[in-house]
Amino acid sequence: MKRNSSEIKWDKLDNTAHLFPVIAGESMSNVYRISVALNEEIQPELLQEALNRVLPLFDVFNVRIRSGVFWYYFETNQKPAPEVKEEYQYPCQYISPNRNRNYLFRVNYYKNRINLEVFHVLTDGMGGITFLKELTYQYLRLAHPELAEKLGDGLSSETSLNREDSYLENYKKGHKKVYRSERAYLVKGEKLEPLEIGVMHGIMSVQELKKVSKGYGVSINEYLVAAFLWSIYQESIHGNRNKHGRPITSCVPVNLRPYFDSITMKNFFVIISAVFKPEKENYTFKGVIQIVAESLRSQINRENLENLFAYNVSNEKNFVLRAVPLFIKSLAMKYVYRTSALANTTTVTNIGNIQVKEEYQDYIRQFSAFLSMSKGQNIKGTICSYEDTLVFTISSNLAGTYVQRVFFHRLAEDGIAVQIETNGVYEA
Repeated sequence: MKRNSSEIKWDKLDNTAHLFPVIAGESMSNVYRISVALNEEIQPELLQEALNRVLPLFDVFNVRIRSGVFWYYFETNQKPAPEVKEEYQYPCQYISPNRNRNYLFRVNYYKNRINLEVFHVLTDGMGGITFLKELTYQYLRLAHPELAEKLGDGLSSETSLNREDSYLENYKKGHKKVYRSERAYLVKGEKLEPLEIGVMHGIMSVQELKKVSKGYGVSINEYLVAAFLWSIYQESIHGNRNKHGRPITSCVPVNLRPYFDSITMKNFFVIISAVFKPEKENYTFKGVIQIVAESLRSQINRENLENLFAYNVSNEKNFVLRAVPLFIKSLAMKYVYRTSALANTTTVTNIGNIQVKEEYQDYIRQFSAFLSMSKGQNIKGTICSYEDTLVFTISSNLAGTYVQRVFFHRLAEDGIAVQIETNGVYEA
């Protein structure tokens, strides 16, 4: 595979990406991880070669970030691909623009697992999955030459290299500001050491989840989001911690590509909020499920999703605001972020069911993903499935595991068999 001849020299950040370099730092990295577990041990030299071959084809990843007078921007990174290393530090740490050969992602491995960590300024989970799949395909072709002989050595036909800003492409005027302002209940407690993050994977059957979810009259996503908020609700009444009756809310990112016929590799998502406000003494789990499902369904329609990103796009297109220097824009964005961040308890994101080409399926065991922490959100959940295996991963910077235990116990009570794996932080 060769570098594209139409190599870009510079590119704008997409509309959502403008925020990430402003708020990111050592304590809040805005880095997410997506992993693929193979049925064989990783050969590091082959993984490095695979990255060397694939990276030049992905203009969205093959960049460094620069700060201009009015905006941050990308330019093509002329340095060699970042060095592939065995995992040696806690996950999702800040990716400094001045280290890592100026790349804004990293690739490492552990035993049979390949980890891709991405600074959100580059792309969202769908873009990350696209890159990881092609990296994995290339690795497997190097490790198993018969695959290369059979399939060739190019990118898959379904892989998009499109880098349009789909927010701008689908923007329509006339929408209002929609940020939440009511403070949410926040999960607090003793913190882990700085940069330390606890990770707990719950591995379960998609078919079992479907059966249970159908019994409640909801989708798998609605069931899992509700179970996570239920677990936080149980934590909040444990010791009467939610004395102010604040809402328990979850950010739920929605991939916009299917709604707007987009194939962009850049960020293209919005955040809706699953909201559960305790207003009486006791709630049943079934009651919470109904509240959360109704909250989500009322927001997932094209008109509302369009409204959610239109306000931000209108600011970017405003001629007066465009002329404001970057350092002033950064102060304003930090202020808006701080005031809106405390309106959510947590985030539950669903990467979806990952499809891989049939020829590679026997080599791949499972996928998983998780998020780093952000202001006010000390615990988050990520859903990721492959074939009949779904992994719900809880990442947290808290020393306690009350929410995790309640969550997985709740699933077990519904008859879902869950296998638990951790990164060892809670076992130390």
